[in-house]
Amino acid sequence: MTARSAFDRTRKASQLPLWLLFPLFFAAVYLSHWTLLRLPYFWDEGGYYIPAALDFFRTGTLIPQTTVTNAHPPLPTILLAAWWHFAGFAVSCTRTLVCLVAAAALLGLYRLARRLAGETVAAITTLLTAIYPVWFAQSTLAHADIFAAAFTLWGLSFYLPHLAPSSSPNTSEPRSRRDLLLAAVMFSLAALSKETAIITPLALAAWEAVQALRQPIKRLHLQWFAALGAPILPLISWYAYHFHKTGFIFGNPEFLRYNATANLDAYRIAICLWHRLLHLTAHMNMFVPVACTAAVLFIPVTRPRLPRSVNIALGIVLGANLVEFSVLGGALLTRYLLPMYPLILLLCVVEWQHRLKLWGGIAAFSAAGFLCGIWINPPYAFAPEDNLTYRDMIVLHQQGIDFIQQHYPQATVLTAWPATSEFARPEIGYTLHPFRVTSIQNFSLDQMQKAAADPGAYDTAFIFSTKWEPPPDKINIARQNEPTDTRYFDFHHDLRPAEAAALLHGQVVWQASKGGEWAAVLHFPRIVDAQLLLPSHPLTP
Repeated sequence: MTARSAFDRTRKASQLPLWLLFPLFFAAVYLSHWTLLRLPYFWDEGGYYIPAALDFFRTGTLIPQTTVTNAHPPLPTILLAAWWHFAGFAVSCTRTLVCLVAAAALLGLYRLARRLAGETVAAITTLLTAIYPVWFAQSTLAHADIFAAAFTLWGLSFYLPHLAPSSSPNTSEPRSRRDLLLAAVMFSLAALSKETAIITPLALAAWEAVQALRQPIKRLHLQWFAALGAPILPLISWYAYHFHKTGFIFGNPEFLRYNATANLDAYRIAICLWHRLLHLTAHMNMFVPVACTAAVLFIPVTRPRLPRSVNIALGIVLGANLVEFSVLGGALLTRYLLPMYPLILLLCVVEWQHRLKLWGGIAAFSAAGFLCGIWINPPYAFAPEDNLTYRDMIVLHQQGIDFIQQHYPQATVLTAWPATSEFARPEIGYTLHPFRVTSIQNFSLDQMQKAAADPGAYDTAFIFSTKWEPPPDKINIARQNEPTDTRYFDFHHDLRPAEAAALLHGQVVWQASKGGEWAAVLHFPRIVDAQLLLPSHPLTP
């Protein structure tokens, strides 16, 4: 036994086992989100994921019956329904499950970072990921992205270490066989959580195929090619089942058009690439660790901290996801990139430790930036689910809908997504009974003029800010991009309550604002023609 292998064995023996760390990770996630656990369902939770899981929970069908079918793979639905059978159907139970998944994702990241760079890098990377605003916000939301992120990180934790030279050659082959199987399983589960997660194993499989062509010893590369390509099979099986049941492979035609075929424009893809690059390197104060890393790269070192093959593989994963989400997806939601943020942070922390002795100050500075980003909004428009702004939006919707329930319980409500689901579905957590709803796309001038043309279709309106954007008198660094964003990404300005009331000929009966978000209830006193018509033939006794 060499001195190096003896050292590795001693270090491994001193490491805390992962099964012991998981309860600590879960407790940290659960307690840090304590005030969020009973909030009603938000955005795509209420619009798709919870209704789809409820359909499976109640009827056993994997094809949603009470919401649109968009061919998303069924694993989140199955896990949610199974959890409800165990814990009961309640918002707090659902959010507890998501906390468990988020903790498992952080544990997978910790395992990956520990195997590549040691305990200290693993601890700092995991902490920074946990408090990064986008990750923090998604850690209780039952979107498919957190499930896919967890399985993707675990899959990478079984794949990437095989690229690092082993100091114990006698154990590398058995470990490779085990890791081959576990990586294939984890990436398969990621793809069955969200279809877009398939890009990570397929990109790595392509790289392994190239390596097999270039290396004299091909067997291990071919084995990894097979393991990384295997997750496509369960995904194809799901689409075959979906086509058999619905006649559509990738969901209904409108879903396919919005998320794929309507986006195949070279200029739009180029703009998306720029947006996605900013999402990965600057959004929600990510620029703090990235800029610090760019600065420390000027400090010379004798050799890279991570093996060249690991850096190449990470670059392939990041690049493949960057391109994929610049082509697919009608909305530029940052949660689509959820598994990529930990990888960016891992690369940053590795460079800090390798190039600076007092690198803890950079880590603390980055942590402070992330903590600020959880509550303080950036100077540009963004989706509320990227930090705790989503909580402000939920609270305002609760208050507005409660007002309508108390004062207009029989109302027909004019509103837009996601409030259409909040009014129509009591199980989402906002209403005690379903309301009749007249739906519009948003509260822009164009949509409100269409609503004004049919005043008989509603008697009450619930309007709100559909995204957060800086007030007109504040700095907005993205204002010059608004024409392009309007054309390609459905950007719009919501009419304010007084403007909407004037256009629709109603009155504002309730309004409130919180953290830059706002909501209002408009009422429209309608004059009804109630003439008494006499019968054409007198009644006889």
